[in-house]
Amino acid sequence: MKLGWNWLGILPFFAFAALFLVLPTMNIVIGAFQNPEGGFTLSNLAGLTAPRIMDSFKISIQISLASAILGCLIGFAMAAALVMGGLPGWLKGPLMTFSGVASNFAGVPLAFAFIATLGRVGLVTMLLREWFGINIYAMGFNLLSFWGLTLTYLFFQIPLMILIITPALEGLKREWREAAEVLGASTWQYWRMVALPILFPSLLGTFALLFANSFGAVATAYALTGSSLSIAPIMLFAQIRGDVLQDPHLGYAMAFGMIVITGIANLAYVIMRSRAERWMR
Repeated sequence: MKLGWNWLGILPFFAFAALFLVLPTMNIVIGAFQNPEGGFTLSNLAGLTAPRIMDSFKISIQISLASAILGCLIGFAMAAALVMGGLPGWLKGPLMTFSGVASNFAGVPLAFAFIATLGRVGLVTMLLREWFGINIYAMGFNLLSFWGLTLTYLFFQIPLMILIITPALEGLKREWREAAEVLGASTWQYWRMVALPILFPSLLGTFALLFANSFGAVATAYALTGSSLSIAPIMLFAQIRGDVLQDPHLGYAMAFGMIVITGIANLAYVIMRSRAERWMR
């Protein structure tokens, strides 16, 4: 096969992927199986069974599951209301634009925004206290906690769900619903027997993507909670850059474990997405 000049246009992409994705991943995988002297060892992977490491992965998985489930439910409801709920058509443009921006808004700016909004002296916190006499922190809410971090993650999880599931909802053919109604199916029966089975691959794939998206998030969690919530990315940072827990090769092993988990989730998304596209053709 003859390579034309058009291939030069995608060389920057391959170079970028090699420098910032392939080579760092290879370095992590190699480092996970090396000792400080450079020899082969499995002790780094064995170190992942330490209670504090296992707990950090457990908390990360729980937060990722919670934010992915809530993000899917809320995002699906909003997308369904937009596509099928009879809302004004002019709402779609602003909502999709906001979703595109919000799905990429993370890190330190997002953490600061939530601290300024729902922190102990945040705007919403103070307004609820002054106007309605509601002290959310006295009621048990804490932004620097499991549910506080989950709530923060929902800011980019819900818009991502909207962006992905809206085309799938728009792909549901009107003829399918009309045929179901002709056969006497109710709205609930249509969704249970027709729409949801068709959307299931898209829903499951998006859930896997949202799980991977939150599991690998580190900047937002670190800026928001610091070391008060020991999730896997923060423990990884402590192993590689910390002064007390520093053990770079154990950090490589933790990163390798995170790559495996997020890789499985992304693979599930790709498989489910391909199945969903076959249904929509």
